[in-house]
Amino acid sequence: MNDALPGATRLTHSSRCDHGEGVLWCERRQALLWVDIDGAGLWLHSPASGATRRWSLPDRAGCLGLATSGELLVVLASSIHRADLDAALAGDDDALPLAHLADVEPHEPRTRSNDGRADRDGNFVFGTMDESADKSAIGTFYQYSAAHGLRRLPLPGAAIPNSICFSPDGRTLYWCDSMQATIQCCDYDAAAARVGPSRVFATVDLEGASADGSAIDAEGCLWNAQWGGARVVRYAPDGRVDRIVPVPVPQPSCCAIGGPALDTLYVITSPQGLDAAARTRWPESGSLFELALERPLGVPEGRVVLP
Repeated sequence: MNDALPGATRLTHSSRCDHGEGVLWCERRQALLWVDIDGAGLWLHSPASGATRRWSLPDRAGCLGLATSGELLVVLASSIHRADLDAALAGDDDALPLAHLADVEPHEPRTRSNDGRADRDGNFVFGTMDESADKSAIGTFYQYSAAHGLRRLPLPGAAIPNSICFSPDGRTLYWCDSMQATIQCCDYDAAAARVGPSRVFATVDLEGASADGSAIDAEGCLWNAQWGGARVVRYAPDGRVDRIVPVPVPQPSCCAIGGPALDTLYVITSPQGLDAAARTRWPESGSLFELALERPLGVPEGRVVLP
């Protein structure tokens, strides 16, 4: 771990992913989990011990969720799977064993799964994005549940769905299309897989920055990793900018609040699309960073009920 000035973001683990995303804090394991989308890998890092594991995946993973059983829900590009993390940790196989649960848009070659997060009621919400050069709003939002499988959420189409997270009471869903300059929110009915009309929650005010992955804290504030902005922004519940955290690489992609006391901000990053000069200038793009917070702000992740 690199030394850093008090209050500065510092390197947690030099994973140097091809496209790091979807970081989560697992309070049961006291560990961080994240995916390398382009590298088709799953990472686990325990800050207390420094122990780190990486498993290869059969396809790119857009996001993952923690399950009530202790397993993982892994959403690959076009399919959803469960993974026995205990068995994976006990073995020395580099490949993560997966059990298929559902297919995702198998007849749409232009899309793949992207950002997602468990809600507060045992379901998992995620979106699909347009991988073509057009980046048109053909991406769809889904809820996956043990009881109903995949159900489409009646949200507007998105080119690159991101920022999916839930208020502490689970009644508000936050989301964005990274091609737009706003983060949206709406009322959310988990049992019925229904949403109310979307409204603008916050606007990204930095030229060249895009809203990416988000996390909600215990005070109802939203922390958003801003791709191209080299920063994470904390928005108050009314959408005002409350705090800006500089990140020492240009493309933070997702964030989580964890640590034993739930008082550390973790940020995963990506070098995707950077040219050779930029990769040389920021060699730790794709790595995991952290910032000690002044007080406990983390909320344990929602956990998916698996069939």
